[in-house]
Amino acid sequence: MPDLTSSLFWIAVLQIIAIDIMLGGDNAVVIALACRKLPEAQRNKGIFWGVIGAIGLRVVMIFFALQLLAVPYLKIVGGLLLFWIGVKLLLPEHGDEHNNIDGGTTLMAAIKTIVIADAVMSLDNVIAVAGASHGSMVLVTFGILVSIPIVVWGSKLVLSMMDRFPIVITLGAALLGWIGGSMLLTDLATPPSIAKDIPYAHYVFAGTGALVVVILGKWLGGRMGRRPAVELPPSSNT
Repeated sequence: MPDLTSSLFWIAVLQIIAIDIMLGGDNAVVIALACRKLPEAQRNKGIFWGVIGAIGLRVVMIFFALQLLAVPYLKIVGGLLLFWIGVKLLLPEHGDEHNNIDGGTTLMAAIKTIVIADAVMSLDNVIAVAGASHGSMVLVTFGILVSIPIVVWGSKLVLSMMDRFPIVITLGAALLGWIGGSMLLTDLATPPSIAKDIPYAHYVFAGTGALVVVILGKWLGGRMGRRPAVELPPSSNT
């Protein structure tokens, strides 16, 4: 049982909440699209049960992710995946991500759409939360329960903050790099001598991971932004 008076416990909880907000902002969009065809009286039910089902499935997925991260080299793989997820946060977005979310005309269809879409979209969230929780399902459950109202009712505010203050996205990407770097150090396949020989090894690995994600993401994002449009050759009339 984690020590609720420990600052490390609350830092991990805040990390999980931040991850849920940064990577779960699309949940509100999915919920709205899935419930848009329901009668007005059923929309609140669709939202409620859809969110409950999605969160329950996510907890189960994180439980299995925690077991897998106890296998050698999988934390290294998970850390590298978090690097890429963080880099992707900093890349230009495409506007057609939710075009394939179809609204259900019945309550059960809407709930099914929310649960399935959330499961497909939340793989990055699952990996990040598993890394931040340090193997504790109590931390996972507590962090997700606290973040539910923030994600569902506050996601529009968070998304608008991201639009107005790009530094929020950069900080979120850096957080994923920080967790990914610490996962590389704590993998069972990583020689323990590394942590002993490098002063403040945890902060060195975590900080390096954060810097790598931000620098690489900004560099790739800049290249994508400067990419010239492809001009089609003029058609010849015969």
